[in-house]
Amino acid sequence: MSSNSTFRPPAIPLIAHDPYFSIWAIHEDSMAFMSRHWTGFDHLMYGYLRLDNDKSYRFFGSARFEELKMTQKSVEVLPTRTIYIFEIENVVSMKMSFITPALPHKLEVLSRPATYVQFEVKSLDGKEHDVQIYYEIGRGLAVNANNETVNFGRQEAEKFDMLYVASTKQDILKNVGDNLRIEWGRGCMVIPKTYEKEICVGFLNDARSQFIASGTLPYDELDLPQRNNDDGGIAMSVVFPMSLNADGKEVKRMAIVAYDDIKSLAYLERPLYAYFRKDGMTFSQMIAKAVAEYDELAAECEAYDAEMMSLMTEIGGAKYAKLCALSFRQAISAHKLVYAYDKEKSPWFFSKENFSNGCIATVDVTYPSAPLFLLTAPALIRGMMLPILDYARSGRWKFEYAPHDLGTYPLANGQVYGGGERSDDNQMPVEECGNMLLLAGALLKFDNDKKLIDDYWDLWSKWAKYLTRYGFDPENQLCTDDFAGHLAHNCNLSIKAILALGAFSQMAEVRGEKELAAEYRALAEDCVKSYIAAAMPEDKSKSGKLAFDQEGTWSQKYNLVWDKLLDLNIFPEEIAQREIKCYLEKMTPYGVPLDSRKTYTKLDWQVWSACLAEDDTIFGKFIDAIYNWCEKTPDRVPLSDWYETDEPGHHHQFRARSVVGGVFIKGLYSEKVIDIYHRKLK
Repeated sequence: MSSNSTFRPPAIPLIAHDPYFSIWAIHEDSMAFMSRHWTGFDHLMYGYLRLDNDKSYRFFGSARFEELKMTQKSVEVLPTRTIYIFEIENVVSMKMSFITPALPHKLEVLSRPATYVQFEVKSLDGKEHDVQIYYEIGRGLAVNANNETVNFGRQEAEKFDMLYVASTKQDILKNVGDNLRIEWGRGCMVIPKTYEKEICVGFLNDARSQFIASGTLPYDELDLPQRNNDDGGIAMSVVFPMSLNADGKEVKRMAIVAYDDIKSLAYLERPLYAYFRKDGMTFSQMIAKAVAEYDELAAECEAYDAEMMSLMTEIGGAKYAKLCALSFRQAISAHKLVYAYDKEKSPWFFSKENFSNGCIATVDVTYPSAPLFLLTAPALIRGMMLPILDYARSGRWKFEYAPHDLGTYPLANGQVYGGGERSDDNQMPVEECGNMLLLAGALLKFDNDKKLIDDYWDLWSKWAKYLTRYGFDPENQLCTDDFAGHLAHNCNLSIKAILALGAFSQMAEVRGEKELAAEYRALAEDCVKSYIAAAMPEDKSKSGKLAFDQEGTWSQKYNLVWDKLLDLNIFPEEIAQREIKCYLEKMTPYGVPLDSRKTYTKLDWQVWSACLAEDDTIFGKFIDAIYNWCEKTPDRVPLSDWYETDEPGHHHQFRARSVVGGVFIKGLYSEKVIDIYHRKLK
């Protein structure tokens, strides 16, 4: 098998919508392993093509026994689509596309938990052929564990037929945690009425075996409920018969894989619902709309992907574009888009800290993911910040600094990290105040969002005052890189605080508070002078320290990116160039270590650090190293952001996290790119 993208991702997104509805291929060969939820739990998916009512060839899913197989010619990951090409050599060819309309400028569409699985088949040998496509997805997408029983059945509507599976437990919004799948709602396979087809829901081994033998499906299983057993558990299956013309014209069919989660999240004990429901739309109405808009959305996704790949290649090179494509759906699907209870039914966008601690709405996860959303849909940045701001104003949050999180997914019922709502223990006060102020400053710069500044001026003022007292020389505390432990006098954290004060100065300026703006601008400039004196060695060939009191140390100063991006220009340019020189000296084939303490690094921060370089050739060296790690890592999991630079392994199961949205930061340096994406919002 070859890949027309010439890129071997660690894992490949297939169906990626939110932290629960997220299915990945863990190998570039679609028949080598089972597809899985990002946590590693099997989500069985199978595909077969039966040729001329004779032999059946597998093209998706692994098997324990030898079968005829189609030849996989390629796989390509694009921002909204994953495309496989298969052949029965010199006879027929098939393109299988997983199309997820993750279009950030269309929030209602973005929030639909529905992926199109599209098949395009054609004759290669100049002859007519009868083919049947078999596609199946298992019960795993509707349960947390294999020992759960499921109910299942079918539903008929005017425009579609639907099969479904659902856990009998239906523990809606009861359990929280990291390594969990959904255990409520129902997983669905939807087929448009316009297609000739055969469908069934029943034991997967029965359906698969009968199709391989005869090209038909058994009747639905009627004995409910069922659990996994020797018959392989319950699956939903469809067979599409097709007649291929000798002229090689493609015949197209499509199934939708969808999930009805009923209630999505809870915020301060109140349930929240998927954004597409905000005007009363039901799940069935959403599916009907998805069916009706299939051709339009498939075409838009194709155009969106082509444009993004072209733009990202233009500003960062072909390898950078491929990293962006791999990061796009992952960053989005680590969130859930719901609507708030306010009068406007505002979009609220809740992240989950996938395999880092399971927290919901973590501020220092929003911060690194922000570039993707600042570029493509600033409303989603507001949607991440508004619940935090609302919570920080509530009587529940008693501290003078910004919160870290809102709870453990899917319950945003109050901070759980560190001391939670109870104490200052293991909080991230400078980190989160700096993050919130810089994000507000970024929304002001890239979306002219003055309303957010005015509406929460009391909080911006309080957090700026906190940084005035404690930001320049942070006490012994955690930062976003909390896996590295507590650190006092953290130079990179000091940079964040200084730039956040500069951002607050800009916020005061747009409010017409010129004296306050001048005061904070002067304060930030004075802090820079102190920073240079305390952090920068006299030898100008050396970079800044890891901590003010640690001679001979260094660290990536990725927070410096905002100095240019927000037009602050507080730090002398030579500071960034001294940093870049150091990073190049420390670079390995897999990247630049995070700092002088360890050999591990962060994928997102490396791209930010690379943007400090004045030379695009240097930016390319960082991307080459990250790309090399992606291709060489033996850990076949959704893209990890924490890994070793001396070997290609990843750390502590960090995977599928939203922070890879930070890869898109290079786009924020291009007015052309920003203008193209922001015009889509109008």
